[in-house]
Amino acid sequence: MSGVLAHPVDGAGVTADYLNRLLEMSGRDPRVTSVKIEESHTYGEQMVSTAARVLFEVTYAPGTGSGLPTRLMLKIARTDDDIMAPFYANEVAFYGRLRDGLSIEAPLSLGGDYDAGSRHFALLLENLTERGAHFPNVLEDVPVERVRALLGSLAKLHASHWNSPEFSGSLAWLSNALEGDVPTLLNDASAPYIQHEIDTQKFKTELVGMIGWTGDELRAGTKAMHRHQMGLDQCLVHGDTHLGNTYFLPDGSCGLLDWQLMGRGHPMHDVSYIISTALTIAERREHEQDLLRHYLDLLASAGAAAVPSFDSVWDEYRRSMVWNVYVGWLTTPVVNYGWEINVMNHIRLVTAFNDLETARLVRDVM
Repeated sequence: MSGVLAHPVDGAGVTADYLNRLLEMSGRDPRVTSVKIEESHTYGEQMVSTAARVLFEVTYAPGTGSGLPTRLMLKIARTDDDIMAPFYANEVAFYGRLRDGLSIEAPLSLGGDYDAGSRHFALLLENLTERGAHFPNVLEDVPVERVRALLGSLAKLHASHWNSPEFSGSLAWLSNALEGDVPTLLNDASAPYIQHEIDTQKFKTELVGMIGWTGDELRAGTKAMHRHQMGLDQCLVHGDTHLGNTYFLPDGSCGLLDWQLMGRGHPMHDVSYIISTALTIAERREHEQDLLRHYLDLLASAGAAAVPSFDSVWDEYRRSMVWNVYVGWLTTPVVNYGWEINVMNHIRLVTAFNDLETARLVRDVM
């Protein structure tokens, strides 16, 4: 039924009639009688990156909606362009085809749709603030224990489809690190934009200069790292595990947001990104090896068979830093998160790239 419903691009289009049609398309039976808009964020407000969002409260018709949250969020397309369409389709697919089968902490979805014609989408999610969620960023101190908990969430995710035969069967639709609409956008289509960021944002010019590689070399190294790791252990990855895509709950559990880059990949893609963005440089240097060992223990406990040894994944953890630098944040403009968050992530990642001798390890597989 995709394409039947025209999706809104701001809060004005989020009406009871629209929500009821989206719920019906998604096989849900509650009926919404009223909508009260609380917040609406579009691109350019330093609160929106790849998708806009509207927060609101609904009233359900008597006898419907029992047990469902009344405060909701609708993720919708950015209004400035449609280049993000592969991300939108991918996240709708995650919630529609995978989320219910995973025993992980992630937002509850009440429905979603991607319209290939307009390249717009909608995802109706719970408003996590109702569960007391805290959304961290790199400007705050994150205790190492919180990172350990986040690694527990990743271990459950990765173990769920560890080296699964389904990747060549029922899950063959998933992108891998090099093939599919999402990796094509990240690895190839975004290259001119990343180069523009390097050339025009002086702090990026300086930080890339610290690495000693050109934008073209970083891109080639990223793709070489992917080709190498595609021959190693594969699992379902979140794909974009920087600290800003996580949340903490009052009971100590941690969840993952923004599944637009999910797909099949090597586990160190996720592990390296969360450790290097969540911790200060000094704490990462002190704790990253112990955290990696902790993750491997949790992965085995979660049911993954033939978990690799620390020695066999340590180099892959270090190699993965090239993606974190090149795609993870060089592609991110200041307008997305604001100056301080943008600069802080770059500093942490470029420092990790140099500390971990990522350049040498990537050259070994080029």
